Amino acid sequence: MRPLLVLFSLIFLASCSSKLAYNNLDWWVYWYMDDYIELKDEQEEKFDDYLQNWLRWHQTSELERYKAHLSEIKSQIKEGRLDSGAVQGHLVQAREHWERVRDEISPELALIAKTLDDEQVVSLFAALEKDNKEEEEERLELLAKSEEKRLEERVERIEETINERIGKLTVEQKQIVRTYASQFISTGDEWLKYRRNIQNAARKLFVTRTFNSDFERDLVTLMQNPDSYKTDVYKQSSGHNMTVTATLISEIFSTLTDNQRERLIENINDLINTVENFKD
Repeated sequence: MRPLLVLFSLIFLASCSSKLAYNNLDWWVYWYMDDYIELKDEQEEKFDDYLQNWLRWHQTSELERYKAHLSEIKSQIKEGRLDSGAVQGHLVQAREHWERVRDEISPELALIAKTLDDEQVVSLFAALEKDNKEEEEERLELLAKSEEKRLEERVERIEETINERIGKLTVEQKQIVRTYASQFISTGDEWLKYRRNIQNAARKLFVTRTFNSDFERDLVTLMQNPDSYKTDVYKQSSGHNMTVTATLISEIFSTLTDNQRERLIENINDLINTVENFKD
């Protein structure tokens, strides 16, 4: 399900994006970080400098990539060329957008990480484990439901995601959603296992931060190679789900009505305009 949401976010999230949100990204970052760690004044000052550098880099290096990607998607929709292979390519490209950001910021995050004291480190991993336990509880609640009920909820989520961007689905489109929704493999348990694997590796690494001269390099390697902490089952299931996602999306696009296509293209144009405004 996550790849589906990633692509629909990339294609359809025009109304949720704004120059105001982008220009206040530093506030959003701090709000998120406060859930995990409280920086000291000197650390926060250094983080401020890094954040401004990241924003400038993102503005000058990445926004044009997003515009080009969105324009390519729009052309394929207008020309009816958005088949499953093209969709899968866009999913890969969307991931690459994130990976470039991750790789850009990870070296400086590692520098800040080295300055954390024991209390901050304990707080960080306690907050992460709290999230894990909440995810586990939600997972148990989900598994307590019947398979039929879980499928109905999955169908509803997919329909809502698509409906918000193209309008009311046709009977044929609803059947497409239902057909492919049943083919997704649940990855919840494997995803939690992956989270704990990479967090445990990071925890062990943080123990060495005061005497390991390669700490920053080792932490950057960890952050930039998260797939190495995923099980083979998780990787295989995720690959399967990406293929299902690509086929589902391409079939929905092949059945768009004129009004749906027009609405979708308007949303993409709005998002392209938003990216342009970010560059100003």
